[in-house]
Amino acid sequence: MSVRSLLDDAAGVSAVVTGAASGLGAATSAMLADAGVQVFGLDLEAGIDKVCDTAPEGIRFIATDVTDHAAVQEAVATAAAAAPLRLAVTCAGICPSKRILGHSSELFSTTLAVNLTGTFNVMQAAAAVMAEQEPVDADGQRGLIVTTASVAAFEGQMGQAAYAASKGGVHALTISAARDLASKGIRVNSIAPGIVTTPMMAGITEEFREALEALVPFPKRMAQPEEYAQLVKSLADNPYLNGETIRMDGALRMPPR
Repeated sequence: MSVRSLLDDAAGVSAVVTGAASGLGAATSAMLADAGVQVFGLDLEAGIDKVCDTAPEGIRFIATDVTDHAAVQEAVATAAAAAPLRLAVTCAGICPSKRILGHSSELFSTTLAVNLTGTFNVMQAAAAVMAEQEPVDADGQRGLIVTTASVAAFEGQMGQAAYAASKGGVHALTISAARDLASKGIRVNSIAPGIVTTPMMAGITEEFREALEALVPFPKRMAQPEEYAQLVKSLADNPYLNGETIRMDGALRMPPR
């Protein structure tokens, strides 16, 4: 039996990537576009405006707030109209830092809305489209949804109450969603990055960066967004990976602070 990648016949495949204007989403969009996939990058308009002139060819940006369910559905429908939607990757997220005493319920709710509800919105919209498509192989495989959790889902640090709760929710959603969508031939996996050189880390000092890297057993450095993108491709290539949250952290286990 030959194994069929969802990215085979890439030119005849569309993919949706959220948070596509920077960081993990930008690297994933670039990787997919380079492979020939028709990529639809979702992000806020302000983010898209900063990169629209420098982004790789093959990425069509759609200004979309992932907390807006109707807008997400419309963007996903646009992607599916171009070619069968085989891949959806959710990278949009925020990472506020606030300890519980003094933490506002509004900030907590906003973090969950973007990181968890936004992920669900994209998952639901993509799955609805994928479920109606023809399968690509004898197993009945129709599509893959890759979400982004975090090592904070397992070792939330001080000041990460909202972020850890939201990413813990993404992790918990993974196996349930994979089971829900199994009958439709749709796989669901999550990637839980450790420390990555994304815009979220752009403001840290060199001293703090070195301290973070010293915590990583091997390789003793921060991850690159391209390594996340490479893992997305591996998930698309291997049809037996399903319902998993995969840590991408160099064996890092985060301390309390």
